[in-house]
Amino acid sequence: MTAALLRAQSAWFACLDPLLPSAVEPPAGEVVQPDGSPAVGVLVRTLLEPGTPQTLWSAMDVTELHPIMGDTDDLDPLLRAARPTLRDAADSSFVVIWPSRDIRAARALLAHGLVPLSVLAARTAHAGPVAEVPGLSIRRAGTADLPALTESAMAELTYSHQVGGAFLRPNAPAIKRAALSTHLLQGDPVWIAERDGRVVGHAEGWHTDSVPGSWAETRVRHGRWGYVNCLSVRADARGTGVGRALMDVVHAELLGEPSVGAFLYYNPPNPVSPAFWSRQGYRPLWTVWEIRPASALR
Repeated sequence: MTAALLRAQSAWFACLDPLLPSAVEPPAGEVVQPDGSPAVGVLVRTLLEPGTPQTLWSAMDVTELHPIMGDTDDLDPLLRAARPTLRDAADSSFVVIWPSRDIRAARALLAHGLVPLSVLAARTAHAGPVAEVPGLSIRRAGTADLPALTESAMAELTYSHQVGGAFLRPNAPAIKRAALSTHLLQGDPVWIAERDGRVVGHAEGWHTDSVPGSWAETRVRHGRWGYVNCLSVRADARGTGVGRALMDVVHAELLGEPSVGAFLYYNPPNPVSPAFWSRQGYRPLWTVWEIRPASALR
């Protein structure tokens, strides 16, 4: 039955949005099935390790519902079935990731108290020319830039924390520094923007392959994709073209052949993100619906 539901769900996704990948078997977890409904849900609980990068954008105790719906979008029965299984933990969340264009499903998600805190957005357009901003220089960062990069990353985290997109943990600077150091040592692209010798922003990104069995396969079609991990512009430099210029450079490197496109996450409640990323050619593909703590699910 699950295979038939997945085939029907894949066909439904293709009708919703041609960029959506086919539905795949969810990871192992607790199965819930409402009475009288063919739909099946798999609840996957993840307990994060303190000090890991994921703790800066996620609760420590996450329960994600993976709906296997076939060609229906009535999530209400599955959400009702999931409610009694959720544990009462302070630093916890309940998450459902669902196609952004399925607006009919939004009614049930909102009714149960979930809010759209994050969006996975994708772009398939090729890279364009790099904008020149007077007085601004952009270069690849090195290990000597680690203090400035950490400060820039913390500025983005602090801002996002105010609108629910991030968790400002006490050890956040150390986590950011360690993650940036790892990327630099691995040779992952990190770009830094300077004006008059002062760092005004940075960007991070790399390539990822969506192949059978990979995490990316659940979010984007098969192929090579650019992934934008972070874009940060100092508050006093916003609106001056720094972000646009940084992304022109990022796209020039990540969107060359044979890349299918690029994707990233942004926070819809952030007042500057949706408009900026739309101008950059990104559009919502998946919406991450979330409620904190998990036991608050109605």
